[in-house]
Order: sequence, then structure tokens, then C-alpha cells
Amino acid sequence: MSGPASGPDSGNRSRDTRTKLLEGALRTLTEQGIARTSARTVAAAAGVNQALVFYHFGSVDELLGAACHYGAEQRVSRYRPRLAAVTSLAELLEFGREMHAQERADGQVAVLGQVLAGAQTQPRLADAARRGLQLWIDEIEQVLARVLAGSPIADLTDSAGLARAIAASFVGLELYEGVDQEGAGHALDALEQLAVLASVLDELGPLAQRAVRRRLRNTTKN
Repeated sequence: MSGPASGPDSGNRSRDTRTKLLEGALRTLTEQGIARTSARTVAAAAGVNQALVFYHFGSVDELLGAACHYGAEQRVSRYRPRLAAVTSLAELLEFGREMHAQERADGQVAVLGQVLAGAQTQPRLADAARRGLQLWIDEIEQVLARVLAGSPIADLTDSAGLARAIAASFVGLELYEGVDQEGAGHALDALEQLAVLASVLDELGPLAQRAVRRRLRNTTKN
């Protein structure tokens, strides 16, 4: 009697099944919410046997955590070329507005809301959500370091902290828009106004920029 199949084909089938389960979990979160996400519903969405959830991930929580990270990797990879082309803070925020609209249309905002809701009581999911958001933060930090280089703002701003603030702002706006779409639009407008202010500072001459830097340093010291 022969043993289980092994070799390249078996490995490929295993990876394919894992991917189906990850995508099935994300689809289930979008369509049914975390309260109705179970091994049965995810397996049905993935088109595989329910037992494979536990074979590949051990538990539904582990699967959801892996799916959260997998989804973030897919989205970051999709937008990385566009982020690499950003040349100003204004462009970054404009891109953020466009991405926000696309993510909502694709159902990703619904996934984010469900993951964050579950993360309040499930430590494994909270850790996965944090790691998924960190992927976005790392990308944004790289853009900020590039576009703010030489700006008076760069002297007073921690790019890592600012990247987290921007990521947190967009997470909040994505969830807030569901209850107040007009208010979320005003918030995005306000962020873009700050970008205009930053561009004005960059256009000042050397003497004016030194004066701004000196004034800002004195303000932060106080």
C-alpha cells in the first residue's frame, strides 16, 4: 500500500490549497462578517474540505491571522509601483484618496473593519493586523523620507511616527466613512490642505526656510 503523494506536485497542491483558504477567509470576512466566519464557511468559500482548515492552519484564528497578513501583502504589492513614483506629500495624499476609493470598492474596507473588530478580543488576530498594517507603514515611511528630504518639516518630524499617523488616519477614515461619508471627505480635504502648506514651505527661499526652522525649533522646545 503506497503512502501519501509527495514531490513537487504535492507541494504545489498544498500551496494552492493554502492560497484558496486564505482567499476564502478574506472573502468570507467581506461577505459574512467575522461573527459568521468559521471553518465551514471558509472551506465552502474556498471550495475545499473543512478538515483542511485545521490541517494547514491548526485553527480558524490562525487562518484569519494568516489571511490578514496575506491580504495586506497583496494590496501593498499592488500599489508599490505607484508609491515609488510619488514625489511630494500632496501626491501621497492624493494617492491615498484614490486608493481609499478603490479599497472600498474592492471590499477591503469591510475586511479591515471586521479584522479590527475581531482583534479587540483575539490576540492572534490583533498581532496579525498589526503586522499587516506595518507593511503599509514601512512603504509610507520610505515615501516620506524621500519627499520630505531637505524640507523644514523633515527637521522636526520623525518619519516613522508620521508614517504611523498617516496610516492610522486613513484606517480611521475608512471606517468613519461608513457612518459619515461627507465628514470623511472633509477630513481628507483637511489633510490635503496640510500638504499644500508643506509645499509652500518648500518653495520658500533659503533665508526664509532658515527662519521657519528656527521658529519651529523654538516652538517645539517650549
